[in-house]
Amino acid sequence: MSIPFSVVTSVYKNDKPEYVKIALDSMLVNQTIKPAEIVLVVDGPIHLELTDLINAYQKKYSSILRPIFLETNQGLGHALQVGVSQAKHEYIARMDSDDICLPNRFESQLLYLLEHPNIDVISGHIEEFIDNISNIVGKRVVPLYDNEIYHSLKYRCPFNHVATMFKKASIMQVGNYQDWHYNEDYYLWIRMALANCKFANLDQTLCYVRVGKEMYQRRGGWKYFKSEYGLQKYMLNHNLINSITFVYNVIIRFVVQVLMPNRLRGWVFQKIARKQNQSSLYGGA
Repeated sequence: MSIPFSVVTSVYKNDKPEYVKIALDSMLVNQTIKPAEIVLVVDGPIHLELTDLINAYQKKYSSILRPIFLETNQGLGHALQVGVSQAKHEYIARMDSDDICLPNRFESQLLYLLEHPNIDVISGHIEEFIDNISNIVGKRVVPLYDNEIYHSLKYRCPFNHVATMFKKASIMQVGNYQDWHYNEDYYLWIRMALANCKFANLDQTLCYVRVGKEMYQRRGGWKYFKSEYGLQKYMLNHNLINSITFVYNVIIRFVVQVLMPNRLRGWVFQKIARKQNQSSLYGGA
């Protein structure tokens, strides 16, 4: 199966070179099908060690790795917008700079997309780890089929963003990635749902995702709540959810993201939100 595809990822000043190296190797060395290009958006100035790593990989994989340097840090939404617009191929995979692709990730997704040409976005499950993949601390299971994904979308993000693969034309049709604090992916899927795009998830783990205590801090506080509230308001205004669902979603988010301490929030995400796709933290059946 020789179908060229792109990977879009980004790095910024706080990324650790040793983690970036592992992520790049999981795409360039350890895949059953390797990408035709990796668009690596460097989001603002970075330190010398990370620069040296990127230069070394660019030299070694000059026909594949294509760094794009942005003068200032403008956030993940803008970085992905640049990366997708610059990608050369119709199929694009997303990847974070500190996560690890399983060896058959790209092959599994491409095969499914070839067998189901109507699908615009596909993802799969992820397993979350601390320090190394022998220390798995959680698994995020997502709904598999289009109707289940549309239902789940009303309550929470139905994809694991780092494990998505999508059609460039479908992304560009709805305006590409756009800035939305910590939720640029969820905002994109909502706009695609409103455009009647077709969704799917594979019933397999595609990526190991690096997590830590700071992840739960990022998912709390007023700024994060306001971002989520804005998305709920957007869905309500576009008739994707009704007023009852809106109120339910907002109350749940306020409790978890504003009132709940970080330690308890971490336990909730690991033990409840990661448990089953049928019964998520933010509802759904």
